[in-house]
Amino acid sequence: MKVAVYSTKPYEREYLTRANQGKHQLLFLEASLTTDTVMLAQNCRTVCCFVNDQLHAEVLKRLWDQGVRFIALRCTGFNQVDLPTARALGLVIARVPEYSPHAIAEHTLGLILMLNRHLHRAHYRIRENDYSLNGLLGFDLVGKTVAILGTGAIGSVFARIMLGMGCRVIAYDPCPSDDLAEQGVVYKALDELWASADIVSLHCPLTPVNYHMIDQTVLEQMKQGVMLINTSRGALVDTRAVIAGLKSGQIGYLGLDVYEEEGGLFFEDYSLQLLQDDVFARLLTFPNVVITGHQAFFTHEALTTIGDTTIANISHYEQDQLAQVHLVD
Repeated sequence: MKVAVYSTKPYEREYLTRANQGKHQLLFLEASLTTDTVMLAQNCRTVCCFVNDQLHAEVLKRLWDQGVRFIALRCTGFNQVDLPTARALGLVIARVPEYSPHAIAEHTLGLILMLNRHLHRAHYRIRENDYSLNGLLGFDLVGKTVAILGTGAIGSVFARIMLGMGCRVIAYDPCPSDDLAEQGVVYKALDELWASADIVSLHCPLTPVNYHMIDQTVLEQMKQGVMLINTSRGALVDTRAVIAGLKSGQIGYLGLDVYEEEGGLFFEDYSLQLLQDDVFARLLTFPNVVITGHQAFFTHEALTTIGDTTIANISHYEQDQLAQVHLVD
């Protein structure tokens, strides 16, 4: 099967090629999928897309008109897909439901440690021959209350990590885990959770219901100086409200691996250009903010699973084995 693989980076090409083993004709495209690039999928029955590819109604209709019948997402989230339009057209959508929850959970811990112990500031201070400790005071994690929003695969791994650090772990999820509860995680209503947490970490998918779930109203319910971590989806957080919270001191620490307007920004090298996003530029001015460019997933194990699962989805679809395809419900 001929497959147009959008938003391809060299590291992805390596893992997808290894998983493919010549099964399919992979057309690797550096361009992301937009209305301007949809024609690059001409003569392809399948397109393979990543988190920032545009799969809104117009793009989906044009893909269908070109003969595309299957969309293989090489990511877990599918908020970028207009599902009602896809279903109306008859497009089949697949995803990678789980690649490495450990990768993202461990990256989340890395952000917490970096923010708490000011490792980013200490690193640059030492490089400038400054060995003073002023402004680098942290706190012991043991005994602190960590709130987790979403205890699916990633949230569950993160919960166990924080329990192992000696933290008190509370959580919210529409489907609480009995296993986590037995290990010491306490499920609470959201209003109780916001007020109790020293650290809040987001591990839930983006849906129309929880868009900007972290807004000014919610921030005002949190502890003064709370640490907020988001390694899930950028639009879970109202960035302007978070900036106001940083300025007021309501938010004491902010760690982000995602950003609500990251499309067209993350995964690219703009080091020789001026940053055009004024909101993102404002975030970068705070010393108590650490941002990584959607790299929490970026481990050898995760890329191996993404490649293997994506190719398997394509192969099972080609063989009309839809029961074996990880379909988007």
